[in-house]
Amino acid sequence: MSASSRSADASPATPAPGVGRKVGFVSLGCPKALVDSERILTQLRVEGYDIVPSYDAADVVVVNTCGFIDSAVTESLDAIGEALAENGKVIVTGCLGKRPEQIRAAHPNVLSISGPQDYASVMSAVHLALPPKHDPFVDLIPRRTGADDIGIKLTPKHYAYLKISEGCNHRCSFCIIPSMRGDLVSRPVDEVLREAEKLVRNGVKELLVVSQDTSAYGVDVKYAPREWNGRQYETRMKALCEGLGELGVWSRLHYVYPYPHVDNVIPLMAEGRVLPYLDIPFQHASPRILKLMKRPGAVDKTLERILRWREMCPDITIRSTFIVGFPGETDAEFEALLDFLDQAELDRVGAFAYSPVDGAQANALPDPVPEDVKQERLARFMALQAQISAEKLERKVGTVQQVLIDVVDGELAIGRSRADAPEIDGCVQIQDGAEAGLKPGQFVDVHILGSDEHDLYGRVNLVDDED
Repeated sequence: MSASSRSADASPATPAPGVGRKVGFVSLGCPKALVDSERILTQLRVEGYDIVPSYDAADVVVVNTCGFIDSAVTESLDAIGEALAENGKVIVTGCLGKRPEQIRAAHPNVLSISGPQDYASVMSAVHLALPPKHDPFVDLIPRRTGADDIGIKLTPKHYAYLKISEGCNHRCSFCIIPSMRGDLVSRPVDEVLREAEKLVRNGVKELLVVSQDTSAYGVDVKYAPREWNGRQYETRMKALCEGLGELGVWSRLHYVYPYPHVDNVIPLMAEGRVLPYLDIPFQHASPRILKLMKRPGAVDKTLERILRWREMCPDITIRSTFIVGFPGETDAEFEALLDFLDQAELDRVGAFAYSPVDGAQANALPDPVPEDVKQERLARFMALQAQISAEKLERKVGTVQQVLIDVVDGELAIGRSRADAPEIDGCVQIQDGAEAGLKPGQFVDVHILGSDEHDLYGRVNLVDDED
């Protein structure tokens, strides 16, 4: 299907006898949306539908959309249009589904529109489009899944996203996520840990904890305790990390809001209970701009905390994202952002030039930054970060890094160190990967021999120069 989307592989789905209805699926957007797609696909499989990877083979197509920024809206509308042109029967769900009038204006012939996490509406639309065939010999037999069944996954077998909550209580002025996904709703901690345990039993080696605000986990349920494996765990980030630390796999924290209690999980990272990795979006370094963004603005304290985290856990990797060219951003405030970047020496950084999002409060702010200025600032920002990243990665040359293999390509094996999340960070290219017999999902120690701005290069077996 669409080259920019994830389409479900038909191979894991086994249709129930007498059904054989075929559903195509296009999944767009962030890892949270990916988990939504996995849940819908799993329910389709449970009900006996075939999941097929092409428009031609499908009786109906489901498109799970993204609507966070304008480019994502365009991509989603294009994907819907492509599915209509290629197949004709399209069910739309996901974040853009919260704006049905926009979808109907562009594509009035879609069969159904629903918002994110509305699995029941998607299934009802599928039932209307493809009524299950009645078979009196099998309809009374309940369809069961095994105790360790993890459903359909759109990630490789060795890693999986673990969504711990829905929604967000923050009202950042540039963001419309709460209007699409609602306020924070935390999953019970025992339910999350049971899912994690099941994933590990099925061969998952890395759990990627995702939410809109991981550090707020449990605040909506007043950190209610639940029992898992004979022990009480509170529904809060630290307790969740303690439980994940019992599973013996990599656990990586994403989307962490910089609350003070984040400090409490750093010792667990130092002990190896969870990966020493924080994905924590700082967004800017100017107190005034952060206030306009409705984000925490104590920049000096942020730098102090970063230094303290590194004292507690010297191997910690800090990833962050920033917005440049926010409305009203002055030259001096942008220079302050560069100074912060220089002092913080963050390991992994993503940045975006501010783009108005339909429905965001920031659209009404005065003094928009001209587009050419935004792009010039973005280029300067990324050039500085590339220099910082190159210097930090060069320090790893000569070390031995534990690497999780993602793919073997010819003579090379491509994997990731503890500092690299899939798809957003760098990788480790292993020159003798095929020779060493490496396979996806395998852990291996790699001698690091080189680096660049993004990646590391090395070998499993060092070559003796005298040979």
